[in-house]
Amino acid sequence: MTVTTDLVSYEDALASYDPVMGLEVHVELGTKTKMFCGCSTALGAEPNTQTCPTCLGMPGSLPVMNRTGVESAIKIGLALNCEIAEWCRFARKNYFYPDMPKNFQTSQYDEPIAFNGYLDVQLEDGEVFRVEIERAHMEEDTGKSTHVGGATGRIHGASHSLLDYNRAGIPLIEIVTKPIVGAGERAPEVAKAYVAELRELIKALGVSEARMEMGQMRCDVNLSLRPNGTEKFGTRSETKNVNSLRSVERAARFEIQRHAAVLSSGETIVQETRHFHEDTGSTTSGRVKEEAEDYRYFPEPDLVPVAPAREWVEELRAGLPELPRVRRNRLREEWGISAHDMQSILNAGAIGAIAATIDAGADSTAARKWWMGELARHANESGRAIDELPITPEQVARVAALVSAGDLNDKLARQVIVGVLAGEGTPDEVVEKRGLKVVSDEGALTTAVEEAIAGNPAIADKIRGGKVAAAGALVGAVMKATRGQADAARVKELILEKLGVEG
Repeated sequence: MTVTTDLVSYEDALASYDPVMGLEVHVELGTKTKMFCGCSTALGAEPNTQTCPTCLGMPGSLPVMNRTGVESAIKIGLALNCEIAEWCRFARKNYFYPDMPKNFQTSQYDEPIAFNGYLDVQLEDGEVFRVEIERAHMEEDTGKSTHVGGATGRIHGASHSLLDYNRAGIPLIEIVTKPIVGAGERAPEVAKAYVAELRELIKALGVSEARMEMGQMRCDVNLSLRPNGTEKFGTRSETKNVNSLRSVERAARFEIQRHAAVLSSGETIVQETRHFHEDTGSTTSGRVKEEAEDYRYFPEPDLVPVAPAREWVEELRAGLPELPRVRRNRLREEWGISAHDMQSILNAGAIGAIAATIDAGADSTAARKWWMGELARHANESGRAIDELPITPEQVARVAALVSAGDLNDKLARQVIVGVLAGEGTPDEVVEKRGLKVVSDEGALTTAVEEAIAGNPAIADKIRGGKVAAAGALVGAVMKATRGQADAARVKELILEKLGVEG
């Protein structure tokens, strides 16, 4: 049994070993009803109120397939460049655990609906890495277990568990990669980039919101190491249900270091599932990993096979939306920016927000400026993804419009954004509550300028003598007097007019 808990450095791990990854991503589909019954999939209902005899596995109940679920699976397969099966069927994956009251999960085993595809992903420096897809298959989600009484929220040490079967039966698509080899030291980055690109693709298809923080998209990170220069794969571990892009990268990196430490000490890797801990970036042992035969798969006798007509498949292919990578290239040309700038926007996760802000009426320069500047800073400081900030593209477009109209300057606009993020209301409501409009009254500006000149005679003399740059000091004085609410350009014009100097 493995007892090593120390890590080796990442550099030392890569000096001796080559990482091999496999990523399994579960996507909850956004259907209105469950995969095999008519129960609602809406979030937020009281526990165990969205159930029926079928999803509770009552004797005599029979499943009926959700056509939209099948259609969504085909769309995902097509977008991943997969072949679509002409005939496939469901199987029963048998196991005893209370999150599935019928003691089996209806899934697909050796006959997935989509197989043999790929997804090209772009890394932070622009390099493109192809991740090959083994399969995408349909299944149903399990219920939710809440373990009570322990220190960790896990079953170990808990005094009892609460079960909510509202989620049991919600349609899932599981997307499984082929072994990812050749990434070397960039393996964790490839894992993150793949899940990010897959999330964007799923959202573009409209089949799921793919909100990782809400469990709508979850990633299992399988990782093994093999000595450099060898071909045989090592024993793998599977870190389960990782629910953020950053955590996918951290989990892969930690497991590389842990595996290397175990192997370098002469011990062996246990094939097991592991839990990822957000607070430490580490993983801990879960349970010994089952093999396929442990689940005693057999064909589901209560469901007919799925045989999508080729005409239907081609109709769905023709109706696919513009996919993320194609869209990025188009937007880059429309916005007139470099590949490097678009890569920075991609890395920040801001493409969708910027595009939506432009659609709401902002020009592309202003939209990029606010999302990649002030809002990216807030996202970094709060540890959130940029599209999770509590501000909408429409609100950012309104801020840009107020700046364009001269009602706000950049300094005031930043205060408005802070107010919106703090929940103080819309941009206009924040402007009103905080009294942030630019002072545009010529009389008030003239008075402030005259007071600044009178209070700084030496600087005024320098300006009269031709040192126009010295006007900045007087502009600063006026801005201070007006609490930053004056139009700095207009203030400078008035100063030079009052002193009889050409701008």
